[in-house]
Amino acid sequence: MARPLLAIALSFTIPLIGFISAKTLSKQFFPAVSRDQLQIEVEFAPQSAIARTRQQIEQARDLILGHPNVEDVHWFIGESAPKFYYNFTGNRRNQAQYAQAMVQLNTEQNVEPIVRSLQTDLNAAFPAARMLVRQLQQGPPYDAPVELRIYGPNIDELRRLGLEARRIMSSLPDITITRDDLSESLPKLGLVVDEEQAQQSGLSNRAIAQQLEAYLEGSVGGSVLEGTESLPVRVRIANADRADLSQISSLDLQPETANQSGFRSTDALGELNLVPELAKISRRNEQRVNIVQGFLKAGTLPSVAQLAFEDKLTEEKFELPPGYYTEYGGETAEQGQAVGNLLLYVPILLIIMIAALVLSLGSFRQAGIVAMVGIGSVGMALFSLKVSNTVFGFMAIVGSLGLVGIAINDTVMVLSGLNENADAKRGDRKAIAKVVNQSTRHVLTTTITTIAGFVPLLLSGGPFWRPLAIAIAGGISGSSILALYFVPAAYALIYHPKRQSASPTQRANQQPSPVSS
Repeated sequence: MARPLLAIALSFTIPLIGFISAKTLSKQFFPAVSRDQLQIEVEFAPQSAIARTRQQIEQARDLILGHPNVEDVHWFIGESAPKFYYNFTGNRRNQAQYAQAMVQLNTEQNVEPIVRSLQTDLNAAFPAARMLVRQLQQGPPYDAPVELRIYGPNIDELRRLGLEARRIMSSLPDITITRDDLSESLPKLGLVVDEEQAQQSGLSNRAIAQQLEAYLEGSVGGSVLEGTESLPVRVRIANADRADLSQISSLDLQPETANQSGFRSTDALGELNLVPELAKISRRNEQRVNIVQGFLKAGTLPSVAQLAFEDKLTEEKFELPPGYYTEYGGETAEQGQAVGNLLLYVPILLIIMIAALVLSLGSFRQAGIVAMVGIGSVGMALFSLKVSNTVFGFMAIVGSLGLVGIAINDTVMVLSGLNENADAKRGDRKAIAKVVNQSTRHVLTTTITTIAGFVPLLLSGGPFWRPLAIAIAGGISGSSILALYFVPAAYALIYHPKRQSASPTQRANQQPSPVSS
């Protein structure tokens, strides 16, 4: 009360430090899960047969079970695993080169070292495969934590840009695996037909294609009745012959015309060779796109890797031709959407809160004091996150926003006591100090009981609940300091005796007397 301005400055020192240090907080919008499970995705070459995939997976299973912290592992070959976690979306079906596993651990503590160990062992044992060991995450599902989407009209140019972006991404130390949509190719058997030989043999291109399809893919030659269901019978050459290029070259083709006699082998009609073909052409929002994805080492924050990738793109002078543009996906896109949904109704809630405060306190100035305490409590929450070295993410944002409604309770309590005291309302600092001293017990009791309710989450809330508990507990502690020091100081300045409106009689006496001309 002796120095209100100094009291205001000192009480807002910590919140100001909190806002300044917010830029230095480690950010992970969707935290990992403390769970005794993890998942593994495996991709072999696109042309891999499912028998080959199964053989490799059996070897990988033996290697994984040899880890001391692994209790069991369940593999699903050719498709995604069932939805065993709420944000898990398995959308892979009928893919012989793909497999996914759910790994059951014997502990839910220190899962990150287990993930790193399994990733290292699998990469060393299967260098030709893409092995991805992932810890379960909170939040909405996304394919990769770091993702760059490149849009444009030309497939070849998109492929070139994707390979360049993938090279830059692979150079980052925290990136373990990269992939893009247009770099994978499938081997395709092509036949370059000799038109002269085909005409002499009485075969058109259409006839050659139809007969080869009948040999290799088969043709329906009847049906078999099994119970009440009729099953078609497809006849084709044996699998061993279909996989042998020399056998395919020696297939006999029959002429179309009746005046032509004899069969001609396939290699007599042209040249067979293997040519690459794009595995898929991706589109997003009806536009061609090449999506470059990066997966991180266990324990690496996606925000750190994303920032490093953006800086590396700038350093390498990654430029796009005219008509091409990029956008970031992964956690960055999901974070923006989640924050947008979270802040959508904040303006409406602020208007309702301000209106309620003005109507209850009967003063816009006092409502301003309450608003300053609410802002200061958010700064206190950020300071608490910094001191506790806690990651700033979705739950920390929820805690900071939800904190405001709780933090202003102490301020409203102090202001109500000041308004009920006539001397304090006239700006008597001794009366203000007396009212605040009387309110101190209630303020501290409310603060202590509220913080005590968050002790279980502070001690064992895990990476998901602990940031919320720290933000609310730290903000409420700071709001008590603001309620007991900032509020009375600001109240004394607003209702200073010299600033009180003079009575009508005093204003009349203070008016200068008219001067005669």
